[in-house]
Amino acid sequence: MPIVKSKMGEAVQASVGVSSEEFSRVGLGGVFTVTCFDKDGNLKWEDKFHNLVVNEGLVYLNNTFFKSNGGTYTAAWYLGLITGPIADTTFTATQTLASHGTTGSGGWTEFTAYTGNRKQVTFGTPTSADPSIIDNSASPSVFTITAPGGTVAGAFLTTVATGTSGTLFSAGDFAADKIVTASDTINVTYSFSADAAA
Repeated sequence: MPIVKSKMGEAVQASVGVSSEEFSRVGLGGVFTVTCFDKDGNLKWEDKFHNLVVNEGLVYLNNTFFKSNGGTYTAAWYLGLITGPIADTTFTATQTLASHGTTGSGGWTEFTAYTGNRKQVTFGTPTSADPSIIDNSASPSVFTITAPGGTVAGAFLTTVATGTSGTLFSAGDFAADKIVTASDTINVTYSFSADAAA
């Protein structure tokens, strides 16, 4: 299912010299980059795909930066995997971590056949240019597969390592289903950009 880049509009007006027709728009978008290696370190497959930033993710973003005290805020982000088949996965803006349906019934299901919990994301320093980009490319989140066989169809970003009490920020699916086996290693990089456009 195609994932459309989410955008957040920012109306900017001054009392002198700015037409009411003029405004600035901030474009927000995330990209997952995923690679899979077998037990011997050989590359099995790789994929890159855009995400859907869901409604509760946008609300969380606004609350964090415009309502909460940003100076004392400490982010904790975690990446999870989504099971396939892709034909049965659906992503909508109204989905939450607690309510995203199940595979084959208008939603998606988390893939959990790997060691440990969802993997914490360590973001680097954002770039200062337009767009400003932040990612975890220096330290990708690593999943070690434990199942003898399985299908991975996508990934998601959330605020909790386990359970459904946190905030779902974004989710997206691969271009095609990916088959994994025990001892495979999946590395996931999440890149988020913000750009200003007139």
